[in-house]
Amino acid sequence: MRLEIRSVTAGHDRSAPVVRDASLTLASGEAVGLLGPSGCGKSTLARVAALLHRPYSGTVSFDGVPVTGWRHRAPRALRTAVGVVLQQPRLAADPRLTLADLIAEPLRATGRRDEVPVRVRDLAPLVGLTPDLLPRRPHEVSDGQLQRACLARALVLRPRLLICDEMTAMLDASTTAALVSVVETYRRATGATLLAVGHDPVLLARWCDRLVPWSALGAPPAAGDARPRP
Repeated sequence: MRLEIRSVTAGHDRSAPVVRDASLTLASGEAVGLLGPSGCGKSTLARVAALLHRPYSGTVSFDGVPVTGWRHRAPRALRTAVGVVLQQPRLAADPRLTLADLIAEPLRATGRRDEVPVRVRDLAPLVGLTPDLLPRRPHEVSDGQLQRACLARALVLRPRLLICDEMTAMLDASTTAALVSVVETYRRATGATLLAVGHDPVLLARWCDRLVPWSALGAPPAAGDARPRP
């Protein structure tokens, strides 16, 4: 899937956007690392690309077709073609769900309940989750184990574009290596496009085909616009 972001301005305060006039293109099947410091706005741009946040201006296109709706107003076929893994798994996971239900959540939401047993069975070992972990809830597992489940959830609908926003920032080196390997295995098998957002140039350079510094996207935010991450 080809992703084109053109002159996007976005944020949570129209008078002080954290992203100003940013442009970025990913070719179909390409892995691009977006590199920038915490608070620069790269996560906001990732959420725009993932159809989770509507920009104030600019365009986002997939395979040459401009996006006209975000979140639940985006066409289902487009929403399900994009998988997202966020930095903080505990904020991204419903604490009431077991890991098995967390992985299966997108399938149930799109009316594909009949696929749940097979997809959970196939994805759990792929991301390094053993059967004894699947009935547990988020508070009963480590951050690394929960992030493995979040990655499986992002892959369960077989996305054509995968967005990893600081996916490994809270993980140890061994878990980071394992999850990056899972993403690369998936990309080799499917030809999916990857946008990996982070602040570690060594990791992104090894992981991606191309590294793009935040400063290359367009005009930076005005002084004081960037907000620190919680």
